[in-house]
Amino acid sequence: MIDKVYCADVKPDMEGKRVKLAGWVYRKREVGKKVFIVLRDSSGIIQTIFKKEPSEEAYEEAKKVGIESSVIIEGTVRADPRAPTGVEIQADKIQIIQNVDFFPITKDASEEFLLDVRHLHLHSPKVAAIMKVKGTMMQAAREWLLQDGWYEVFPPILVTGAVEGGATLFKLKYFDKTAYLSQSAQLYLETAIFGLEKVWSLTPSFRAEKSRTRRHLTEFWHLELEAAWMDLWDIMKVEEELVSYMVQRTLELRKSEIELYRKDDLKTLKNAVPPFPRISYDEAIDILQSKGVEIEWGEDMGADEERILTQEFEAPFFVYGYPKGIKAFYMKEDPEDPRKVLAADMLAPEGYGEVIGGSQREDNYDKLVERIIEEGMDPKNYEWYLDLRKYGSVPHSGFGLGLERLVAWVLKLDHVRWATLFPRTPSRLYP
Repeated sequence: MIDKVYCADVKPDMEGKRVKLAGWVYRKREVGKKVFIVLRDSSGIIQTIFKKEPSEEAYEEAKKVGIESSVIIEGTVRADPRAPTGVEIQADKIQIIQNVDFFPITKDASEEFLLDVRHLHLHSPKVAAIMKVKGTMMQAAREWLLQDGWYEVFPPILVTGAVEGGATLFKLKYFDKTAYLSQSAQLYLETAIFGLEKVWSLTPSFRAEKSRTRRHLTEFWHLELEAAWMDLWDIMKVEEELVSYMVQRTLELRKSEIELYRKDDLKTLKNAVPPFPRISYDEAIDILQSKGVEIEWGEDMGADEERILTQEFEAPFFVYGYPKGIKAFYMKEDPEDPRKVLAADMLAPEGYGEVIGGSQREDNYDKLVERIIEEGMDPKNYEWYLDLRKYGSVPHSGFGLGLERLVAWVLKLDHVRWATLFPRTPSRLYP
C-alpha cells in the first residue's frame, strides 16, 4: 500500500510538514506560472499548488493532467484560509498514474446520462457522500440492534412463494423447478424467532412492479426485524427507537455530508425522536378527504395521498389499523374490528411517505390458511410456514424498512435511485 496521507487528515497545525497524497484530479486551473490542482480521495479534497519555481519539472507535469487523472503528489503543508479547506500543499513532485484527456461527465449532463455512466458518476464526491451516509446509517442500525439484544440471521434469496403478492415476483428456473427472487425475508425470519426470539437481517429484495414513482426500485436493500412475544404496539416502539437512533447517530457522524444536500434544513431530522405521532387509518382518510382528495375508506393510499398526508407532520409518524383488503395475508386480524388488520406504516415527512411497513403476524393456523386461500394462493406452497402455527405458536410482530427510502428522506433526494450504488428499475438494468 502507498504510504500516503488522506486529504482530510491534513490540518493547519501541520504547517511545514512534508506529505504524500494519492488520489484523483477533481479541479484544475492555471494562473500565470502556477497550476492549482484540487485533489480528491475518499476522505475529501485538498488544494495543491505547483509553481514553475522552484520545481519546473513538476510544474510541467502538472500542466499535462486532466480531470479525473490518478496521481501521487508530494509537497509541504501550508495553512491558508483562502484555500477550500483552510490548508493547501505547496507541491514539488507529481507522479501521473494514469492521465485522462477527457472525462465524459460534464456539468450539463442529464440525469439519464448520469445513470448510463453510473460507473463513472460514482467518482463524484457528492455521490460518495450519499454512500457514506447510507453506510453510516447501517452502522448505526447495527449498533442499536446489538445493544438491544437482536440476533442477525441470513435468510435465502431464492424462494418458492410470494410474500407481497404474486404479481410482483421475479420468476426463474431453478434446475427442474420454478423459483422466485425474494420479495422479503419476513417468512424466514419468523422461523428464527422460535430459537432466537428477536432477529433481523439485511438482504436485497426484488419487486417486479412497473411503478415509476420516485420511491420505487425493482431491487432494494431491506432491513427487516421479527420478534416473538411482541404485539403491534411493541413493534412500533422498536421501529421508532431504531429509526431515531439511525438518524441522530448519522447526523452526529455525517453532518457535513448531510448538509451537502440539506444545507441547514435539519429540522425534521432533529425531530425524529420518540415517541413519533400516531394516527389511525380512519383519521388519515378524514384528513385527506378534508383536503379534497378523492379517496374512500377501504382504499389504499398511494404516493400522492401519502405526500399530502405528510404535510401535516414535521417528523416521521405512524398510520395504523389498515383495512384487511389492502394488506398482506400474514397480518393479524384486529379482534376489535374484523374489517382491519393490526398493521402500521411509518411515513417520513416532507412528502417522502412510507419507509417502513410493519404488523403483528397472524399466529392462528386456521385463520392463516383462510387468508392464504382468500388471496388465491395454494396453502401447499406454505406448508412449512403454516407449521410455525402448529408447533409452539406465539404472538409475534415484525417490519421491513426500505433503506434507500430512508436515505432519500434524510438527504432530501428527489428519487430513491440516487440512494443505491447501481439502481435497478423497470427500464434500467445497465450498467
